[in-house]
Amino acid sequence: MALQIGAVAPDFEAETTEGKIKFHDWIGNSWALLFSHPKDFTPVCTTELGALAKLKPEFDKRGVKLMGLSVDPVDRHSKWAEDIRETQGAAPNYPMIGDTDYNVSKLYDMLPASTSGDPLKRTPAENQTVRNI
Repeated sequence: MALQIGAVAPDFEAETTEGKIKFHDWIGNSWALLFSHPKDFTPVCTTELGALAKLKPEFDKRGVKLMGLSVDPVDRHSKWAEDIRETQGAAPNYPMIGDTDYNVSKLYDMLPASTSGDPLKRTPAENQTVRNI
């Protein structure tokens, strides 16, 4: 499912680093940037998440909410956030989805419908398609 400009993004419920959210309720009347990464602790993703944390005030001025996604669990995101702060000078200051059941990744066609199993046993290469905006 490729989203077209002007299309309504699919709604979902998910666990995040800031608690459980319902995507459309969380967005409210704002714009949102939902971005995803194939695996926590990958070098390029680490720099990107740090950069977005530094840019968040600019997104806030424009009424845009940021939310990240990885198939790794939320508690691992918290450990990754410490690493991002240490290496990039800023930690994620926006919610990160722990998509351990692959529901959101599948909803947005980032992973095949047949994907299953323990997300911690999946490699970045197996999750490479979980890289989207």
